[in-house]
Amino acid sequence: MPDVYISRQPLVNRQSKIIATRLTLHLDGGATMTDAANTLSALTEFWPQGEKLVFINSGDAPCTAALLEWQVPANAIIEVRSASLLEPGADAFIAALQAAQSSLCLVYDAQSQAALAAVVPFRFIAFDAQRHTPAQLRILATQTQPYGIGIAFNVNDGPAFQACLDAGVNAAASWFFTHPTKAPAKALNPGQAQIVRVLNLVRKNADVKEIEAALKQDVALSYKLLRYINSAGFGLSCEVQSFRHAVTILGYNKLNKWLSLLLATASKDPMAPALMHTALTRAWLMEVLAHGLVEPQEYDNLFITGAFSMLDALLGVTMEKVLESMSLPEPISDALLGIGGAYAPFLELAKASESDDGMAIAEQAGMLGLDAVQFNRAQMQALAFADTMEL
Repeated sequence: MPDVYISRQPLVNRQSKIIATRLTLHLDGGATMTDAANTLSALTEFWPQGEKLVFINSGDAPCTAALLEWQVPANAIIEVRSASLLEPGADAFIAALQAAQSSLCLVYDAQSQAALAAVVPFRFIAFDAQRHTPAQLRILATQTQPYGIGIAFNVNDGPAFQACLDAGVNAAASWFFTHPTKAPAKALNPGQAQIVRVLNLVRKNADVKEIEAALKQDVALSYKLLRYINSAGFGLSCEVQSFRHAVTILGYNKLNKWLSLLLATASKDPMAPALMHTALTRAWLMEVLAHGLVEPQEYDNLFITGAFSMLDALLGVTMEKVLESMSLPEPISDALLGIGGAYAPFLELAKASESDDGMAIAEQAGMLGLDAVQFNRAQMQALAFADTMEL
């Protein structure tokens, strides 16, 4: 059966914020570009809104006119390779691009100078950071500037990202920021330790007065908590004015879920905005995928597992060090430590969605009894949620 699974990469700008998402289409079981177009069309209801752009990469398959057989959203950018514009019979593809009037990104290669002469306007020019030295990239970014905004793909690490920015590109699509470059700290800092203390009080159902007293020791913590609870992503019909009010409306279990997010906000890492967005996407993806597969009371735990899965990178300490001071349910701790357990398959699927391995996504989804439609829909919902939760 032909299936199309979608993986994603974030596009990170100079301010370390995720400004766009790059979706890669993985065609499985003989799927075609028409199947890919149908897959994207079925996601219209869940398509990310707002200012963030969504790049569409056809993966290993060549981009053809068939991919344009859907109502392409205004914020979608279709990636095009030079060969598609220069090969025999390319006139039909060029005509389809012109008719669709979609924003385009040319993936730069040896044939791109000829491709730029085609009667097709490009909004972006994408360079493979692994194929060009910083000096070459600087020259190419300058030469192609009149044709489109320069961005980079396949950026391995922080220094490579900085080299791309220095060369004149405006953003890079990669997961380089999820791999810490600094040696881990020996312990949590005081602000992080205070959040852990409050979290443990909530998980133990401590008296409201005791939790309020702990929160009042950090005014910024209380402010951030209320902002999260009153955000669009939470969907409450009334504004929560105090912690006591939050307990009344939400109860301790739900409150624990949202208080967990605050631990991630304690990061001083320059890449914290991108890391936080990734953690939120994983969290919501895991919760949505779990519906119907686990008991409803476990949904919040899966959310917390995803939210905490980036804590080592966010807080600059090992995952073992983070967890040793927290009283978390065993399935959460086991998944975060890579031991296994009931939540591990959901976390592995969330991580697979960030890779370029479509087969790994399909296999991991299959282990949970999920098909491509369910997975792709949940991923788009997760992206939309993370966007609404950004502070």
